[in-house]
Amino acid sequence: MPCGTGSAACRPSGGEAGVRQWFPLGTLNWENAHVTDHATTPQDPEPAPTTGAPDQAVPASEPSSAPSQPVGQPQPVVPPAVQGRASSWGTGRRKRAVARVRVCPGSGTFRINGREIDDYFRSDTDRQFVRQPLEVTNTGSHMDVVVNVYGGGTTGQAGAIVLGLARALKAADSSHESILRDRHYLTRDSRKVERKKYGRRGARRSFQFSKR
Repeated sequence: MPCGTGSAACRPSGGEAGVRQWFPLGTLNWENAHVTDHATTPQDPEPAPTTGAPDQAVPASEPSSAPSQPVGQPQPVVPPAVQGRASSWGTGRRKRAVARVRVCPGSGTFRINGREIDDYFRSDTDRQFVRQPLEVTNTGSHMDVVVNVYGGGTTGQAGAIVLGLARALKAADSSHESILRDRHYLTRDSRKVERKKYGRRGARRSFQFSKR
């Protein structure tokens, strides 16, 4: 039976855009049919084609198994000449000079700031003065001395080395303390230049007085 416009036996079905078609009820399976009106229902946009390889899953970064190195103070550098031998330290000061002295058993070498003592001190008086703590203790032939000194002049550095060397010998052997103290090698010499005073020519010297 032909389907009329107002017939109850017909249902509208969407066809081409803007065209409405009519089909009999017995000719369509309404459970599997998906009839839509293209004129009124928008189409979903098609996904853009992928040109590259599919995304690969990036594995999560694992924490490093190596333990972190502790951050601390740097270890003191030991000179190769005294490594593996028992050594003693002594610090001496005189005027503006500061000396760090290390003594250890050896053949009797004496180095100051990486140089030999005869090359460092040009004056025989300073050389003899620096060696006096070794001479009074009879340790000059079997003790190596390594000195780091800075500040001041030759006289101040010589006095600082003597005090540091005496303290190092005392730390190495306590039996040397009595003779070193009797010779005043363990006594800090606190003398230094007195500052100039205001209104004077020097620390104590006044300006020349003129009566007229």
